[in-house]
Amino acid sequence: MRIAMLAPISWRTPPRHYGPWELVTSLLTEALVARGIDVTLFATRDSMTAGTLAGVCPAPYSEDPTIDAKVWEMLHVAHVFERAGEFDLIHNQADFVPLAFSRLVATPIVTTIHGFSSDRILPAFQVYQDRVHYVAISDFDRSPKLRYAATIHHGIRLQDFPFDPRGSDDLLFFGRIHPDKGAAEAIAAARRAGRRLVMAGIVQDQRYHDTQVAPALDDQTVLYRGPLGGTDRTNALGAARALLHLVNFDEPFGLSVVEALACGTPVIASRRGSMPELIDHGVTGFLVDSVDEAVAAIARIGEIDRAVCRAAVAARFTVDHMADRYRALYRSILG
Repeated sequence: MRIAMLAPISWRTPPRHYGPWELVTSLLTEALVARGIDVTLFATRDSMTAGTLAGVCPAPYSEDPTIDAKVWEMLHVAHVFERAGEFDLIHNQADFVPLAFSRLVATPIVTTIHGFSSDRILPAFQVYQDRVHYVAISDFDRSPKLRYAATIHHGIRLQDFPFDPRGSDDLLFFGRIHPDKGAAEAIAAARRAGRRLVMAGIVQDQRYHDTQVAPALDDQTVLYRGPLGGTDRTNALGAARALLHLVNFDEPFGLSVVEALACGTPVIASRRGSMPELIDHGVTGFLVDSVDEAVAAIARIGEIDRAVCRAAVAARFTVDHMADRYRALYRSILG
């Protein structure tokens, strides 16, 4: 098979620290290449892959203010479709814009829907669902208005997340500093539980950070470590007593949840979105409906076996599982 993998260009593929869509795209690309599949990765020109890199955009627009996102996204998407005849299949990881090109080529197209930023973009997916094979990243995130070829959960390289059998007494918030991600709720729960909270992630909403997070930072009970990558990321995920994932939106997946579990760290998460698909309540963490319930769950975290958390990821959320399911989907489409 000759696969064109179309990555987003907000961040490098793989990302330096933040960039969940680019991270999943990279993980899948490298796993497919390792399986002997000929993959050309269409991404920013500074991206890295064991496959063939094809890029027109010089740098990610979220890192370089001179890159106009709209202009370069159009050039980037056009690049892959102008070369469509070279490939057996195009796998789109870059949201709805590439759908508008889909009827201009004969090459089959798979689109992984990484969640819906708004209901207003749904018509774009509806118009092209007779032409494009859609993949949901969780059963929760399936829209009843669309047809899907499969649900395929994201997978991680388990070996990249060392198991920490002990953790520490600290709680962890790991995600965007944004109201959706529940940073303020994590601070409130940690304070009421009398535990130190370590926070990591990019500041996506500066006003929210300045009013809801910054006043709590004291370098003693609440610490903010900024965006973390590499070993700093895995060390933070493994060293926690629990990850507080008290999100205020219906999250379509949640990579940090799976990454924390892989390190052995239980997760206390809001009972919404895909969280019930990722967390086995009372086994790998707790699903809660309020800060009060989160505080109670923190007191019970000692009931969770950290080895069971890692085993759950090994059984369901590895990159091998993800890659094998996508390869099977490609083969079914290509006959």
